[in-house]
Amino acid sequence: MASTIVNAPCTVPSVKGFETQNYVGLRPISSLRFNSGRTSTSGRSRGLFEVRACERHDGHVKKIEMSIEECEAAVVAGNAPEAPPVPPKPAAPVGTPVIKPYQLTRRPRRNRKSPALRASFQETSISPANFVYPLFIHEGQEDTPIGAMPGCYRLGWRHGLVEEVAKARDVGVNSIVLFPKVPDALKSPTGDEAYNDNGLVPRTIRLLKDKFPDLVIYTDVALDPYSSDGHDGIVREDGVIMNDETVHQLCKQAVSQARAGADVVSPSDMMDGRVGAIRAALDSEGFHHVSIMSYTAKYASSFYGPFREALDSNPRFGDKKTYQMNPANYREALVEAHEDEAEGADILLVKPGLPYLDIIRLLRDQSPLPIAAYQVSGEYSMIKAGGVLKMIDEERVMMESLMCLRRAGADIILTYFALQAARSLCGEKR
Repeated sequence: MASTIVNAPCTVPSVKGFETQNYVGLRPISSLRFNSGRTSTSGRSRGLFEVRACERHDGHVKKIEMSIEECEAAVVAGNAPEAPPVPPKPAAPVGTPVIKPYQLTRRPRRNRKSPALRASFQETSISPANFVYPLFIHEGQEDTPIGAMPGCYRLGWRHGLVEEVAKARDVGVNSIVLFPKVPDALKSPTGDEAYNDNGLVPRTIRLLKDKFPDLVIYTDVALDPYSSDGHDGIVREDGVIMNDETVHQLCKQAVSQARAGADVVSPSDMMDGRVGAIRAALDSEGFHHVSIMSYTAKYASSFYGPFREALDSNPRFGDKKTYQMNPANYREALVEAHEDEAEGADILLVKPGLPYLDIIRLLRDQSPLPIAAYQVSGEYSMIKAGGVLKMIDEERVMMESLMCLRRAGADIILTYFALQAARSLCGEKR
């Protein structure tokens, strides 16, 4: 390579003892003059260096003798330098039939033949920012393990919760959703504890916002943790869940949570008209900035069992099929989605997640709003159990299930795997 001349005066005379021999590829030039005509009193040019391309091998400098022009001329003359030969074609196993290759215009496997190509063409990505971490809280100081959900705990709201949130933030998970275990003595048929400004959830929100001001806090808006009947709404004496009266209570609950500092309130009750009523209640109290994530398509699923153990919120009688959706229904999700959009929802959620990928895709294709998916407790516990029994690779199945939810169209995923999956994405060992 030809030498490059740095044709500029040295402007740092205060640097003393600069010896060019100590620097690879630099040597002083005394035979050239500055174009600007500036010279030292001795008539010699100041501060000029010749920079030569070089290679370093085992601490020694090896100069490249041929210029670019010389290299090009050698190639033109047919004297190209040698390169490694093309590797031989790998041999097929003995017995492989010898056939004429099929004349296929397109072979999709070409784009999957190496890790680099597969990474280049990957259509769906996932990161810790896509996770919302569901956390169970209680009044106690100790963290209590949840038997049906290995690795999950009812966290003490003052200590264990703060530590868990800090761990999640360390690996990029900065969104959580709170679920309270309410003492039985505070439960009632109308769930009045739900809007107690000094209740467990509002206290917890204030504490977390004090510790982590930029933490995104989602809250659950429903009466079941506070109801002595275990239902999401007020139960009439004939067993009917009262819709409008329940919505009235939910509005007070959402405002109480917003007052404490919640960023997103999430009505999970499936009462008719609750999104519009909550939006109006929030706005009337000045909480225009608080978002609503509506549980738009929440199915009456059998995958919720471990969650209800965690909160001790099983219905005292009957089931929730008069307000949660029939698992057999597809088009009905569009009815719910259109209503929630019209009433002012900011995010639409599908629950459960993996068994309802078609519903996630349906809402993704039909709505411009962000779509959330809830990978529920039953999904989590099945993967955990399969891993413990060595029937599956827990880590791989966990990440595949989350990627599938993203591929189906979920922008965010509520998952109990949030911390574990984020650590996996960050390259940490379990």
